[in-house]
Amino acid sequence: MKKVHFLLAGLIAIVLFISCSDNGDKNKALLPSISGKAGEIAVISTKGQWESEPGTTIRNILAGDCPYLPQKEPLYNLFNVPQNAFNKVFQGHRNLLYINIDNQQQEASMNIRQDIWAQPQTMLEISAPNVESATRFINDNAEKITSVFEQAERDRVIRNAKLYEVINLRTFVTNRIGGSPYFPDGYSLKKQTPDFIWISYETSFTNQGIFIYKFPYESPEQFTPKYIIQKRDEVMKENVPASTDNSYMMTNPTIDPGFRWVKYRGREFAETKSLWDTQNDFMGGPFVSHSFLSKDKKEVIVVEGFVYAPKYPKRNYLRQVESILYSFEWADKQTK
Repeated sequence: MKKVHFLLAGLIAIVLFISCSDNGDKNKALLPSISGKAGEIAVISTKGQWESEPGTTIRNILAGDCPYLPQKEPLYNLFNVPQNAFNKVFQGHRNLLYINIDNQQQEASMNIRQDIWAQPQTMLEISAPNVESATRFINDNAEKITSVFEQAERDRVIRNAKLYEVINLRTFVTNRIGGSPYFPDGYSLKKQTPDFIWISYETSFTNQGIFIYKFPYESPEQFTPKYIIQKRDEVMKENVPASTDNSYMMTNPTIDPGFRWVKYRGREFAETKSLWDTQNDFMGGPFVSHSFLSKDKKEVIVVEGFVYAPKYPKRNYLRQVESILYSFEWADKQTK
């Protein structure tokens, strides 16, 4: 009985702390920086909840295979923090998923809170009257739950890109196509032609690149997966050589690309994801591209991010370049 009371007291303390901590920008300015690794989520729940249906459902959703990578990697790395062990060590973690089972709850619900104990922090609280309704709610809202943490990770990359940006790269790209992503420190211009730009961040063992290219808009058929891949291969063959003679980047022909239309902060674009390969070489990795119309609707603009990291897991590298694509803004919307 004492243990039950201790758990309840801890739960109430957490809820009260959340209520008292969310007092606006003044308090947030005093918060420490987040802890934890990119792509990590701390799941706050009892051991029983973690090892039964709620935990299993969460793992199936958030720790399943990350799509369009050349090897298996989880979408997120999860670890459980029992509610009675949730102290200052874990309160500053970047991503928190809190399972609150309370029989006083009338129905299952979800609440998103920002910057409670650290910044930039995201906490997703799922409350339900019992384990069964919590499991159903988590399963029914799988896409929303995933998108909360995807957006949180993306916003952190964009925030750093804007804070530590290479301004001359954004100016250069904006002058060429009317808008630009924000490029963080370390990126540099690798190649330019009248219709193609290659901006890259390279280390001894990794390469994160951004391609920007354009071509005349003729019909809606140019926004189909078949056309986008076909055009991509034409552009890559002409502009992106690999490491041996007569070798160049191409799209892996054995993979069906992922394709969807995205509306994001006032913009609409076709998102394509797949794997890239090389003709007459042994290089490869993941890529993601955004295709959209120019402001005057006379050209199709493609902004693509790719990763080459043969010695390392690629999920976080891909998430970084993808976030840079999402940072794209037209000239009239850019931060000065």
